Amino acid sequence: MKKQEYISLLNEEINVNSLLANSTAYINDTVENLNWVGYYLAENETLYLHTFQGKVACSIIPFNKGVCGYAATTKEVVVVPDVHEFPGHISCDANSKSEIVLPIIVNGNLYGVLDIDSPIKDRFDAEITEQLKEFAKWIETKIESLLNK
Repeated sequence: MKKQEYISLLNEEINVNSLLANSTAYINDTVENLNWVGYYLAENETLYLHTFQGKVACSIIPFNKGVCGYAATTKEVVVVPDVHEFPGHISCDANSKSEIVLPIIVNGNLYGVLDIDSPIKDRFDAEITEQLKEFAKWIETKIESLLNK
């Protein structure tokens, strides 16, 4: 993931839905060995499926369920090297072996989470985790600018 590349591709988006849709496509196209990339948006202690790339997914996730729910509750990035070792993991795709979930904080509140799955164990090393954190921070800033117009 190259910061200048995604900024040049996504910075002109003027709609949050388009931004989220194209950002999932960007990640799916540029990060190897992924089988699902998408956003869940937060509302009333529940995450609702939004734009994604991959197989049909779980539509509703309570904050207290699975990796996404844990990230939403703690508002911290969660990296799971082996999803089968995570208590309460929600398996939407049996091929997923590892996962990273990044909370998206907008105007000080949880807006949603960016959920990324891989069919490979230990896919999300320190380097890609840092790149994805930087990407998520950029997305947060971009969403804030669009919503605060």
